[in-house]
Amino acid sequence: MVVLAKVRLLSANRRVVRGAEGLWIYRLLTQVDPEAYGSKLAYVLVEESASPLVREMPDRRLELLDEAVEVAKTLSTENPYRAKTLARALAARQRELEA
Repeated sequence: MVVLAKVRLLSANRRVVRGAEGLWIYRLLTQVDPEAYGSKLAYVLVEESASPLVREMPDRRLELLDEAVEVAKTLSTENPYRAKTLARALAARQRELEA
């Protein structure tokens, strides 16, 4: 599965793979190498929480944002993307809670 995820990632030829495919790829690869893929997973989770597919599902949006915050928190403090990723996830989660 890891090899398949890496092949799909490389064949996408994009900086970040979005949507359901991106979630699948980054969730899987974050288990193998959280520092390399965690920030991208958090990014895609926040992006998917605003997707039209979950527009009418506030519980699902909050689940995605909670996952994004948890993934961002697990990144090493030495990871250059941690602060930005965590701030973005926390801000999105706060907006969702206030809505």
